[in-house]
Amino acid sequence: MIIDLPRFLAAERPSWTELEKKLQLMEDQPDRKVSLEEATRLHFLYQKVSADLVRLTTFASEPDLQRYLESLVARAYGEIHGARARTPRWKPLRWFFVQFPLIFRRHWTAFVVSVLITLLGMAFGGFAVATDDEAKEALIPAAFSPLQGRPSDRVKREEEEAKYKSDVPHSSFAGELMTHNTRVCIRVMALGLTWGIGTILQLFQNGVLLGTIVVDYIRDGQTVFMLGWLMPHGVIEIPSILVAGQAGLVLAHALIGRGSRLSLSDRMRAVAGDLATLIGGVAVMLIWAGIIESFVSQYHQPVIPYSVKIAFGSVELALLIWFLSSGRGTSAPATPAPATA
Repeated sequence: MIIDLPRFLAAERPSWTELEKKLQLMEDQPDRKVSLEEATRLHFLYQKVSADLVRLTTFASEPDLQRYLESLVARAYGEIHGARARTPRWKPLRWFFVQFPLIFRRHWTAFVVSVLITLLGMAFGGFAVATDDEAKEALIPAAFSPLQGRPSDRVKREEEEAKYKSDVPHSSFAGELMTHNTRVCIRVMALGLTWGIGTILQLFQNGVLLGTIVVDYIRDGQTVFMLGWLMPHGVIEIPSILVAGQAGLVLAHALIGRGSRLSLSDRMRAVAGDLATLIGGVAVMLIWAGIIESFVSQYHQPVIPYSVKIAFGSVELALLIWFLSSGRGTSAPATPAPATA
C-alpha cells in the first residue's frame, strides 16, 4: 500500500490528538463518570486510529509514528475493555525485568554508539598517559586526588587500611554513591537536548578518565588490584553510564528528527516512555552498584582476596549481558487487535 504521508498526517492528526486528550483526561481522573456520548466518541476514535495504524504498518520508514499510534491504540483498548480496572497500572518487576531490557534492545544502535564514544575516550586517555608522564595530572580532575599519586603507593596504603574499614558508615557512603552516580547519568541523558553534543562530550570525558586510570595502574604493575577494585561495582556502574548515554542519543535523534516527517512534539512523545524506562532502569542498576562499591569494592587484600572480587565481578558482568540481551523481540508488546465495526 502506498500513501501520501504528508496528506495522511494532515488529515488524520486531529483524530490522534483528540484521542490522546480524551485518554489523558480519563487517566488523570479515573473516578470520573463517562457519558454515553463520550464513550461512543472514544470508541469511534479508537477504531479510526486503529485503522490508521493498519494503514501505516506498510510504511516502514516511520517507526516513531507507528510506535506513537500503537501506544494510543493500546491505551484506548485498555479504557474501552476495562483492562485498567482488572490489572495494576504499573508492575515494577515486569517493568524492570521485561520492559527495560526490551527497550534497551530496541535502541541498541544508540548503545553501540555510546560504547564507541567511550572507547575512543579511553584510547585517548590511555595513549596520553602512556606517552607523557605529565598527562595524568592534567587528565584526572582534582576531585579524584587519591588517583593522582603513584598507583603502587595507593595500593600499599589501601591494603594496610583495609582491616580498619569496618568502622566506615557503609550505608551513608552507599547512599552518597547512588545519589552522585544517578545525578551523573541523568545529566548525561539530559545533555541529549544539546542535539547530542553534550552527551557525546560527557561520554568521551568519562572514557578519558577510565582509560587514564586503567593504563596508569597497568604500567605500574597493579593490574590485579585495579581489576579487583573496579570490577565488583564497575561492571554495573560503567554500563549504567553507557545506557544513560544511549538515552541521551535517542533524545538527540528525536530532537533532530532527521529522516522523519513527524513534528517535534510527536517525535518527543514517541520516545518519552522509552527514555523514562531507560533512565529508570539505570537508577535501579546504580542502587546495586552503590551497595557493592561500599560493602565490597572498598575491601582489599587480605580482607577479601582479589581473585574473589574479580570472580564476583565477572559473574555480575555475565548476568548483566544475559539480562540485557535475553528475551524475545526488540519492540514493545504487540498492540491489541483493532476492533471492527
